[in-house]
Amino acid sequence: MSYKNFPMVSKVIFGRGSFNQLSDILEPNRLNTSAPFIFFVDDVFKGNPWLTSRIPLSYQDKVVYVSANEEPKTEQIDAYVEDIIVSFNERPSGIIGIGGGSLLDIAKAVAIMINNDGESKDYQGWDIVKNPAVYHVGVPTISGTGAEVSRTTILTGPERKLGINSDYTPFDQVLLDPELTKDVPKDQWFYTGMDCYVHCIESLNGTYLNAFSQSYGEKALELCEEIFLNDDLPSEESQDKLMMASWHGGMSIAYSQVGVAHAMSYGLGYLLGVKHGIGNCIVFDHLEAYYPEGVAVFKQMKAKHNITLPQGICADLSDKDFDIMINVALSLEPLWENAIGKNWKKTITHDTLKALYKKM
Repeated sequence: MSYKNFPMVSKVIFGRGSFNQLSDILEPNRLNTSAPFIFFVDDVFKGNPWLTSRIPLSYQDKVVYVSANEEPKTEQIDAYVEDIIVSFNERPSGIIGIGGGSLLDIAKAVAIMINNDGESKDYQGWDIVKNPAVYHVGVPTISGTGAEVSRTTILTGPERKLGINSDYTPFDQVLLDPELTKDVPKDQWFYTGMDCYVHCIESLNGTYLNAFSQSYGEKALELCEEIFLNDDLPSEESQDKLMMASWHGGMSIAYSQVGVAHAMSYGLGYLLGVKHGIGNCIVFDHLEAYYPEGVAVFKQMKAKHNITLPQGICADLSDKDFDIMINVALSLEPLWENAIGKNWKKTITHDTLKALYKKM
């Protein structure tokens, strides 16, 4: 049997206030004064000097503010890459993503595409990337997606929503500063935290489960339950723990895979533009048949935090719309094999998924 040799993030720094060390981390990696660091920053921080004044800019370094209201698209990545190549005489010294999962995915994708020819849609899939990415750094400002640690970058392309899954995708450096998550709105905190929770449930209940994935998944699940079911956690401790849950949850799927909720959420994201975290919640709410215990606890957490999920988002869809979502979901074969087993096609049919989507 051949075992997959997975890359991990080679350097990580953790601690409240560690964002102040970003300059010390980046400078040794500067190629020369004409090779800029390019910072992709969630535009919620635009005009927020608490964060922006601490972005260490020098020489030709550039900040690009990006709205995270929509999931990253392949054409968006291609436009950023073209702009960088046209604007600078040299390849950048590095790409830094500061924000949630979307911003981290953008940074990873841009870093890959600067060193790989063609369009980013051509790299959606598993192990298509040929050349290493430029140096890239992830700074999450919200916890749960696991994008800071994963070997994928989730993009909506012209034909599908699918990640660039490769050994060159993971960050070279991650900076985990829980203080950066202090102003996350409550519903966003919940949806993104639940992305982590769902990672754990799908990994721990999957056919790909092994001791490596299990050790990370169990720890992340324990932290999620402590954070989302416990009244007594002080906010700083809760922020620290959710950041580590996100890391462990991301690691739990490095050597396994996600499952039903993620596959179906990709369908919602592709057709309706539903953001990944809330999409997972909308789908997971209806998956008692696949994850009975996990869904029961999820409903408990939802009630505890007075979260009301959108209802009826598929109510007015045509048969053609359902077909598009179902085809996107069914194309994610490793997710279904992990969730159901090698014979998943016998039970996961077009009609099965249509009935589930109709409930949402």
